[in-house]
Amino acid sequence: MNIDENLWQDQWYPVAYLRDLHKAKPCRFVLLGEPLVIWFDKHYKGWRAFIDKCPHRLASLSEGRLNANGELECPYHGWSFNGMGICTKVPQISGEITISSRANCKAYATAEAQGMLFVFSGDSSIASTKQLPVVNILDQAGWFLQDTFRDLPYDSQTLLENVLDVSHVPFTHHATVGKRSNAGPVQLEVLTEGPEGFTGIWNEGPRQGRLGTQHTTFMAPALMWHDLTAKGFARILTVVYATPTLPGKCRLFARFPFQFEKPITEKVLALRPIWLQHIGNNLVLEDDQIFLHHQERNLEASGGSGLLLKSCFLPTSADKYIIAFHNWISKYGGYPFPGKSLPPLIKRHELLDRLNSHTRSCASCSAALRRFELVQKIVPWLILLLLITTIYSTGFYPRLFLIFAMLITLAIKQLTNGWLVQLRHGDGMPPRNQGN
Repeated sequence: MNIDENLWQDQWYPVAYLRDLHKAKPCRFVLLGEPLVIWFDKHYKGWRAFIDKCPHRLASLSEGRLNANGELECPYHGWSFNGMGICTKVPQISGEITISSRANCKAYATAEAQGMLFVFSGDSSIASTKQLPVVNILDQAGWFLQDTFRDLPYDSQTLLENVLDVSHVPFTHHATVGKRSNAGPVQLEVLTEGPEGFTGIWNEGPRQGRLGTQHTTFMAPALMWHDLTAKGFARILTVVYATPTLPGKCRLFARFPFQFEKPITEKVLALRPIWLQHIGNNLVLEDDQIFLHHQERNLEASGGSGLLLKSCFLPTSADKYIIAFHNWISKYGGYPFPGKSLPPLIKRHELLDRLNSHTRSCASCSAALRRFELVQKIVPWLILLLLITTIYSTGFYPRLFLIFAMLITLAIKQLTNGWLVQLRHGDGMPPRNQGN
């Protein structure tokens, strides 16, 4: 591999959906190994990103608060910083003493677009020279979006390789979003290639041509999307961002935009709560989460992208996008963490964690979690009250009503308990391996 410039560096990356951020408190995010604190500046009326280390004693600013002045305050000794990263207050200094520039925080450039917060990973002075990685067509009206995200236990390159691989869907995701009977020959064609990424076309498209032609774009280094129009149903995009966090880890941002031909379809889908959609999304992600965690270590041990064609047997057209992606890595892109090896394998139970990899950081899922936990606490007392009332009530119909109410309450407890489990952890039993 002979690369003059690592294209993973000095780039814009999404770090959160705006709807999942809290304006009243800072949060932490790790981007390319650098811990950041994300917080809302009420004076700037926008989001800020600093290195998550107070210059005083290197405490995590993300554990601090936004003070009465709307500035970021360190939890350790109360040093305060404005939106530019300038230290405005050191409580341990008395009188009008000039504060050294060494007390300031390093600030990163931020931008908001298409409902997402982006952070520039390099020097903020050159951020304006780099293109924001967005799918321009989504700025047009008429799109219905379903979004999700998850912190994954494998790196950005493994994620991108996986979502560019159109031929795995009928098998890996059988009984979730795929079906084995839809598998068939896949004739892919790469149309353009270069340091900016590549484009491709699948003329026949998924489900043996029943959905229509699919176009694919890889916008280097961390964005790809598929685009197809299913006649009589909708134009459908599958958009994936792979934000590198740490070696062997990344945050997936997946977007599923639709332009439905029949408005009623959008209205029906809009009725489903976001948290319930995310439970389904997590199930799909876990179809391949475990074996991808192992696969990337096998590829690393075999020499990585530069030796792909030697270590992997890729005889069919279905792997053309995979080859094009690894060619980009070898010729132009490099690795997000050059020179660093993958961390040790994670235990199976940890690979299926949903609580820390998604739910806690998701506004919808964390709210649902709190509601269901409250239901689990209240229901036993409610059942006891209904039981006592039934014992002391008179008349057949009042008792019948109370018994029916107890049954409904028990059903609600059972249902919410199932959702609680799914918000916290996957079961590790992919639907493809259950039955035929």
